[in-house]
Amino acid sequence: MPPDDLEQPPPPEQEARDRRAANIFLLVAGFILVGVWLANAMIDARPADDCLSSGRRNCNPIEAPQR
Repeated sequence: MPPDDLEQPPPPEQEARDRRAANIFLLVAGFILVGVWLANAMIDARPADDCLSSGRRNCNPIEAPQR
């Protein structure tokens, strides 16, 4: 006779449902993270794009160290 404090494993249908819900949650979280990263990259690139669109050539000058 097993002890009363041990839980029985969930049925396979419940395990599959839980796994599917976790996978959907992780997929949505991944899309949100990629979307935030992409939005930040576009915001960071906006000043250079505006500069290039105005026809200038020295939009990202390279600073040489002092001698």
